[in-house]
Amino acid sequence: MGETVNIRELYSEYGSMVYTLALSYLKNIEEAEEITQDVFLKAHHKIDEFKQQSSFKTWVYRITINCCLDHIKAKNRDKRKFQKNDKELKEGMIQTFYHPGLQLENKELGQLLFQEISALPENQKTAFILSKEKGLSLDEISIIMERSTSSVESLLFRAKQNLKERLSKRWEEFRK
Repeated sequence: MGETVNIRELYSEYGSMVYTLALSYLKNIEEAEEITQDVFLKAHHKIDEFKQQSSFKTWVYRITINCCLDHIKAKNRDKRKFQKNDKELKEGMIQTFYHPGLQLENKELGQLLFQEISALPENQKTAFILSKEKGLSLDEISIIMERSTSSVESLLFRAKQNLKERLSKRWEEFRK
């Protein structure tokens, strides 16, 4: 890549990808916008660390995921400082989240799905988001997550199983 990389060029090519991935993790438009800015500042400052062992896109995905996870951890630490019930806050945030791509008539079901995806263990959630929401291949996900392809397959399988179990229980509650 080299030192001639322009942050505007980076943003132009990868801005939408970073923003939608951050939005998938954070379920908050303002936080996703903030993370998007952070990702491009980090990428610009650490461009010399890019080893070109993977694609630049993969490197940017990895930075985005790390920024999102760090942001979530920081928010959870802050919540504990104020001794608020983390589960109630998280559910309240997700229940009021409206993804721009979601049809109005499916809003309640979409919120239920987003809530259950957010409750998955971090590695399962990452694999699921990259596969199902971003449409990445197993090979791309394995590079981003720094895991073997079979490990990614296993994470996806467990994520689907967890979602299936949790959603079937929630669906019964939702229908009542």
